Amino acid sequence: MINLTLLKKEIKSNYKILLILIGVLTLYSSMIISMFDPKLGESLKQMAESMPGLFSAFKMSDPGSTMIEFISNYLYGFLFVAFPMIFSIILSNRLITRYIDKGSMSYILSTPNRRGKIIATWIFTMILMVLILIVYVTVLSIVLSQVMFEGELDIGKFLVMNIGLFGLQAFIVALCFMFSCIFSDSKYALGLSAAFNVGFLLIQMLSQAGDKFEKLKYLTPLTLFDTSGIVAGDESSYICMGVLYLLAAVMFIIGALVFSKKDLSV
Repeated sequence: MINLTLLKKEIKSNYKILLILIGVLTLYSSMIISMFDPKLGESLKQMAESMPGLFSAFKMSDPGSTMIEFISNYLYGFLFVAFPMIFSIILSNRLITRYIDKGSMSYILSTPNRRGKIIATWIFTMILMVLILIVYVTVLSIVLSQVMFEGELDIGKFLVMNIGLFGLQAFIVALCFMFSCIFSDSKYALGLSAAFNVGFLLIQMLSQAGDKFEKLKYLTPLTLFDTSGIVAGDESSYICMGVLYLLAAVMFIIGALVFSKKDLSV
């Protein structure tokens, strides 16, 4: 069960940040998708060869020969991972540790609601807002692809890819949520959330920069979102998606348990 009053308050307090991110992703999505042209594939490869390290780090070294390969490399390799990550870091801090910093947690706890109901509402809010973002970019990308390049996008595989993207973002927001529940000071909760997630992203980029650093991919959970495997129909990529969802659930549970037993007499 969740508290609808608290849910509405949190959505009202954070929807502007979501709208800003939606606007940014709309701009980038429109630009990238409009660039798709199999005939330009060789030109894009030549550009990548001129700066191999940079293009590889952002997973843009190979434009692919199909639209889903192009989108997976140019949007899902970095942009659709990094921008929602920033949103998750900000959102988790605003939903939990902000109340402790402002001394408002005592007011929330004084309401006739169990801690479990309060924390369940915050978890639901996080998942809902991340889901709205993923559904939006999914629908946007399909519509743009159909309008500009009708019939070029493999919608079935594309939907599976976005299920994986949601799993990845659920993992990220769950990690941020767990830190927010463990630490009462926002500088630690926000700092560790940013440090871990940005660190994971940088490690992944470095692992893609060349064979010399390839083994670093085992040090970041972001590798579990394998867009190339999903496009190829590799069953192991589906298992990795499942692992992301499992890890997200575990961290949400840990965070909720810590919060329910934490001394919050502020």
